[in-house]
Amino acid sequence: MQPKFTSLLAFSLAACTLVAAGPCDIYASGGTPCVAAHSTTRALFNAYSGNLYQLLRGSDGATTNIGPLSAGGVANAAAQDSFCSGTTCLISIIYDQTGRGNHLTKAPPGGAASGTDPNGFDNLAAADGAPVTLNGQKAYGVFIPPGTGYRNDATNGIAVGDTAEGMYAVFDGTHFNNGCCFDYGNAETNNQDTGNGHMETIYFGTGGGGKGAGSGPWVQADLENGLFAGSSRDNVNNNNPTITSRFVTAIVKGQPGNNWAIRGGNAASGSLSTFFNGVRPDSSYNPMKKEGAIILGIGGDNSNRAQGTFYEGVMTSGFPSDATENSVQANIVAARYATTSMTSGPAIAVGSAVSLRATTACCTGTYISHSGSAVSIQTVTSSSTNAAKLAASWNVVAGLANSACVSFEARDTPGSFIRHSGFVLLVNANDGSKLFKEDATYCPQKGLNGQGNSIRSWSYPAHYFRHFNGNAFAASNGGADTFDAKASFNDDASFVSGAAWA
Repeated sequence: MQPKFTSLLAFSLAACTLVAAGPCDIYASGGTPCVAAHSTTRALFNAYSGNLYQLLRGSDGATTNIGPLSAGGVANAAAQDSFCSGTTCLISIIYDQTGRGNHLTKAPPGGAASGTDPNGFDNLAAADGAPVTLNGQKAYGVFIPPGTGYRNDATNGIAVGDTAEGMYAVFDGTHFNNGCCFDYGNAETNNQDTGNGHMETIYFGTGGGGKGAGSGPWVQADLENGLFAGSSRDNVNNNNPTITSRFVTAIVKGQPGNNWAIRGGNAASGSLSTFFNGVRPDSSYNPMKKEGAIILGIGGDNSNRAQGTFYEGVMTSGFPSDATENSVQANIVAARYATTSMTSGPAIAVGSAVSLRATTACCTGTYISHSGSAVSIQTVTSSSTNAAKLAASWNVVAGLANSACVSFEARDTPGSFIRHSGFVLLVNANDGSKLFKEDATYCPQKGLNGQGNSIRSWSYPAHYFRHFNGNAFAASNGGADTFDAKASFNDDASFVSGAAWA
């Protein structure tokens, strides 16, 4: 009986080891080790206990690093919440877990676009824009709006030329657009478009000449000067399906001998499927001319018009087998990604009618109001006209772009909502477009100054309702515009909700 017990124990221990192995442990066991590993949600090696990402605090410019709760574990979201309490935070570094130093920081300007800071760098992502849970433990992803991106042009060990590589990423399948380019992977080292075949990245969205089945979004590859759902930039690949899952595993890999592949699946359940496996699009992509930079949220020339959410991803040395990737997928599913609350602070309930009172000392008798399309703060009292009261009253409806948040419909103009355009708040009629719905969706948070709520934009989560010189904006703390001024930001961006005036 003893040998049988020993055998069962060994099996049990082996099973525990397999369960505990991280994605990069699995890749290493398959002979294709990770050469870059990025995640703000968890450690990607079983033994990793180092830094996952760095936070930059809005109130004082201080930074802190966030690691996993334990080796191989989920990120310490409580440490982030404590550090950022009463202010705003941005993700300033996404650390490489491989030890190669392939960290991601804000992307510099490139041939296609510059960012808005004084040196032309892209924006950093808000630290709290993508809350999720992994096995019930809270963590935060990287919510990337247009104009936001990360890059490393001086990497170590990333594939160059026609060298074999693989990569995967876990994305939000509901956050995308048709812009160029929400990419993760291998790009140019000079931030320019240096020609066909100089990139090999995962792209997620509805952009590109080539399409998958249906209306998208699709897992595609950005190989430079083309987003490919399959063999051609112009053809439909009906084997590449429209993504419907909330969490998506996306894979691109390539190897010498004129072969590359796209795979994908639901990151919360099930297995991977191969969407394409074949030859390169044409001779300009064979052999490949990869340069070895790493990008996230942008194209190789800093095309930064796309949007998406990134939770984790790696790049490998060598062309991973399908079997290895299937094991990685099982690990991702076992992490149990799930959604969690997008709101905090006093409830602003769907179905209610509210007013939103300013809390800055100068202006406590004023409310978010509108005159036509213009939004401002106006004094409203019990003796105000009914029209003035109606102009400062809002119906709360489920968020037009995300029902976990809310939208504010003008009570005096049914069908019109508060939205931002150029970060100016306006009241416009809902035109039914994807962009309008996103611009009109807001996630109330606990008030930055401790009073009421701060009303955070869903589509640009570093931006909040803010009154400035009597007008209303979707402002960021210390951003590029005049209305982003740090002085009194917390007070100007905190509002107390009450019953509608009319």
